[in-house]
Amino acid sequence: MGGFFARLKAGLTKTRNNIVSGIDAVFSGFSNIDEDFYEELEEILIMGDIGVNATGEILERLRKQVKENHIKEPAACKELLIEGIKQQMQVGETAYEFEKKQSVILVIGVNGVGKTTSVGKLAGLLKDQGKKVLIAAADTYRAAAGEQLFEWANRAGVDMIGGAEGADPASVVYDAVNAAKARHADVLICDTAGRLHNKKNLMEELKKINRIIEKEFPDAHRENLVVLDGTTGQNALNQAREFGETADLTGIILTKMDGTAKGGIAVAIQSELNIPVKYIGVGETIEDLQKFDSEQFVNALFEVEHKEAD
Repeated sequence: MGGFFARLKAGLTKTRNNIVSGIDAVFSGFSNIDEDFYEELEEILIMGDIGVNATGEILERLRKQVKENHIKEPAACKELLIEGIKQQMQVGETAYEFEKKQSVILVIGVNGVGKTTSVGKLAGLLKDQGKKVLIAAADTYRAAAGEQLFEWANRAGVDMIGGAEGADPASVVYDAVNAAKARHADVLICDTAGRLHNKKNLMEELKKINRIIEKEFPDAHRENLVVLDGTTGQNALNQAREFGETADLTGIILTKMDGTAKGGIAVAIQSELNIPVKYIGVGETIEDLQKFDSEQFVNALFEVEHKEAD
């Protein structure tokens, strides 16, 4: 895992330049803590994609602590700010129940966010934990989706159930659910079609898929993970909200966090949607998708030394 923290730290370089250098400039540029100081901080956090609501709450907490502890020096409250960002990202227990139970995971998201890739990487991650994993290629609209997923299935060393291009996604899920039961798979991961512009069809399709899983596999633990592209900033937040209207989202996979200046969006997403970011992707390889740890994320962002858990 040590290697992942280093990659995360390297991946967040642009975000760090975008947010942290600005914060440092405020801390060194002000000699006392006044309204201008808070306004500057607010602007940097909002510009850094941390989001208006999250920024407001982070600063409210900071003001309170500054008052209570009679802090006069701006430099003295940097630690408090970092702690405040960590606290802002707490959304309760990020449960990974699907690791312990027979589960069906639906992976949803618009095209181009790294959805199919995330399905493959997640399959690899779970297989490494000793799980028997099956993948369903239920994105039958995009010509290359099935082929791409097949490649990832091979890379991860797991089986895939696919449908012909243009096949009914629900029928692919039906076949996959029955295959998962017959083969005693621990986890079935379904890649679904990513369309938001035609929301009505998408909603109907997700409902149909849900009905099939409920009917055919009522005892399975259910998980709906939405994949969001970290490079799209606030747009990712809006997508998650829209998908939240069609599906009961249980978690978020945040991709392409390497090389984006908008990494602050992780803070906004966790705190504004109250849905945990469960996985974070910082690269192309199969081990570049890892469980998300908000403490580790903020430490990597601010280059605070992180103690790796064994």
